[in-house]
Amino acid sequence: MRVWRAWLGVLVCAGSALLACADSTGVPLSEEAPPADDSASVVSAPSEPLEVAPALVLNDERRVRETPPPAPPPAPPDSFQPGFHQALRWSESVGGMMTFRLRVPVGREGGRLRVTFRSGDGTLTLQRATVAKAGVDGALASTPVSLTFNGQAGFTTPARTLVTSDPVDFPVTFRDDLDISFEVRGALAASAIDAFPGSFARPGAFAVMPGPIGGQPFERSSGVATVDVEGPPTRAFVAIGDSITEGYMDMKNDTRNAWPALVEDALGVPVVNSGVSGQGFYDALELLDNEVLALQGITDCIVLLGTNDLGNTGALEQAEARMVQMVERLKPFCRVWVSTLLPKEKTNFGSYALVKTQRVAFNDWVRKGGTGADVIDLEAVMRRPDNVHLFIEGLGADGIHPNAAGHKVMAAEVVRVLREQGGL
Repeated sequence: MRVWRAWLGVLVCAGSALLACADSTGVPLSEEAPPADDSASVVSAPSEPLEVAPALVLNDERRVRETPPPAPPPAPPDSFQPGFHQALRWSESVGGMMTFRLRVPVGREGGRLRVTFRSGDGTLTLQRATVAKAGVDGALASTPVSLTFNGQAGFTTPARTLVTSDPVDFPVTFRDDLDISFEVRGALAASAIDAFPGSFARPGAFAVMPGPIGGQPFERSSGVATVDVEGPPTRAFVAIGDSITEGYMDMKNDTRNAWPALVEDALGVPVVNSGVSGQGFYDALELLDNEVLALQGITDCIVLLGTNDLGNTGALEQAEARMVQMVERLKPFCRVWVSTLLPKEKTNFGSYALVKTQRVAFNDWVRKGGTGADVIDLEAVMRRPDNVHLFIEGLGADGIHPNAAGHKVMAAEVVRVLREQGGL
């Protein structure tokens, strides 16, 4: 019987594809023969064939393959964002046909651009406009490319309106200087200060002339409100302020030396300038829709405003209320950063004694979060340690405005804060 059980174990092991089996009884085998009647002890073979698992084949040279990482999300499509902007609060009247060749820096890279013109205090007729890379002394460094407006070469528009050109193929790199040439008559919107050296105006029609157009230097920003560039979307800032932000230092200025342009250069993203010399909160709020909120693709706004609002009884409370109003209007449009006011060593209107106390109180309110916005403390890097009302020696131009060195200090602080708190 034991021999028979052993033979049965061998058969079962073979059917299970095992390489070696042993008698489960552990008793030595004997010569005993199987019983004559095996009907009660013989195990019948299964009626259905056994399923054998397929052999495992390794094709990775005995290395374990990791799960591949998920595919990266597709890049967002190119979009238009401003590479240049001016508020153009003032107006310049032109009797006969005049060609302006405005040299502007563009703080954005991309393959197409469009130009927005603003009319002044009357009707503006633009006959023709071109764009080219800027050369030397008013000459063009590339072939001028014509702009169109709804497919037309020019337009006529009423007072204080914006007209945007059709997109045009024109590759630009970050901080390229462009010459925008346009033939106009009527009323052009214009800036208050000279800040665009290398720009010219000449009577007649010379928008397509590749060489210098001659005429006279005309260094106020005129007519051109915005240059949008189509490219990969990035952070894009607009600076809102007064003459300090616009870049006034003396009678001859360069927008490239103003703190917004220096921040732009350091961070490598657009920081366009909507500063207006002489403005306070009332003007800025009245014209916010047309001068700031009309911009496309802005992600952040930096507000340095209020020094022109101080000096009269009740001015502090009014400035705080209007700053809150501005921040609330901007918040759906951009992330808002608010700066403290710079030292002020004198005033051109109102009581200087009130200006001093109100400015200190306004800055304390800003630092304590009164605006509900992120804070950039520019006063802290511009004031003398021993006197909050005075500029650090060598940083002021006239007791109210910073000089070129002051703008560099301001820009460095803005860059520091935006990198530490703004994710740049």
